[in-house]
Amino acid sequence: MFSSHKVKIEGELLEKAKKCAEAAGYESVDEFVTHMLEKEIKKILPPEEGDSVSKEVVKKRLQGLGYIE
Repeated sequence: MFSSHKVKIEGELLEKAKKCAEAAGYESVDEFVTHMLEKEIKKILPPEEGDSVSKEVVKKRLQGLGYIE
C-alpha cells in the first residue's frame, strides 16, 4: 500500500533541518521532514481529492520542485 522514496538533502539545508529537528524534539531528520511535508501538502491539496489522485499530484509537484526524480 505504501511505498518509500529517498530524497537527498545536502549541505546547509540538511544542517538547518538537523538543527530544527533537534530543537523541536523530533526523533530524526526524517521524522521532521515527513511532518513538514505533510503540513505543506495539506495546505496545497484540497481535502476532497482521493488518495490515488493526491499522491500523483504531490509526486508531480515534488518532481517539479526538484525534490524527487
